[in-house]
Amino acid sequence: MARQAAVIGSPVTHSLSPVLHNAAFAALGLSGWSYTRIECSADGVEPLVRGLDSSWAGLSVTMPGKRAALAVASSATSRAALVGAANTLVPTPDGWRADCTDVDGVLGALRAVCGFTGGSHAVLLGAGGTATAALVGLASVGVTSFSLVVRSAARAAEAEACAARVGVSLTVISWDTADFAALAASSDVLVSTVPPAATAPIATSLAEAPCVLDVIYHPWPTPVASAVAKRGRALATGLDMLLHQAFGQSALFTGRPVPRAAMRDALRAATGDVLPLPLGE
Repeated sequence: MARQAAVIGSPVTHSLSPVLHNAAFAALGLSGWSYTRIECSADGVEPLVRGLDSSWAGLSVTMPGKRAALAVASSATSRAALVGAANTLVPTPDGWRADCTDVDGVLGALRAVCGFTGGSHAVLLGAGGTATAALVGLASVGVTSFSLVVRSAARAAEAEACAARVGVSLTVISWDTADFAALAASSDVLVSTVPPAATAPIATSLAEAPCVLDVIYHPWPTPVASAVAKRGRALATGLDMLLHQAFGQSALFTGRPVPRAAMRDALRAATGDVLPLPLGE
């Protein structure tokens, strides 16, 4: 039976998700399956989802529709509820079910590249959806306190609500007054979700963290990547996170074992082998 899946968001033309999921379908022998991109605003998520028929196996959801995806779902996993957003929708007999495999993406990337298995304190730069997914994921492996560095305290509201749901301590720090070297050195892990222009002046300081995830991967290398390499440490990236979050989606869409190596190889080929993208354990 032919099945469909897609990534929805805006802008979505740059998404590498079709590379990953079409490689998975091919490796699994699902010749009638296809995965495409659909341009969709946050307001367009509900009418789009309501209009899908039984040929659909699921949706990947990127910005700006992740909160709308959670709202349109009939049910949700506990981690999607904790994050307050969903990057995955799958059909069930009772409606659409929301999940947030971004949590897997953060933890999988950190484990595979940096060998990170847990800690007590994390530093988060930026307060968007990736930061809240990182908060939930890191809390699940024992992190109990977080320092959140933001340009404006008003931007921290969603992260503060997420921290309250998870039951961890969150300290909000102004970007203009932050001692980045001290913050990094005191952390077990640091996750940067901000653009390269913001990290360029502080990249050397950020490299003091024992474990770093910079969710930016283009253009490569980022200032943080260069600084971490000079420091002689490993850096997990947005490409690593993209790969590891897609594994969970593949399982949800197909109900079959995940062809991890095939997906990794396809992503490496599509990005010019810029990163090794280790699979980890």
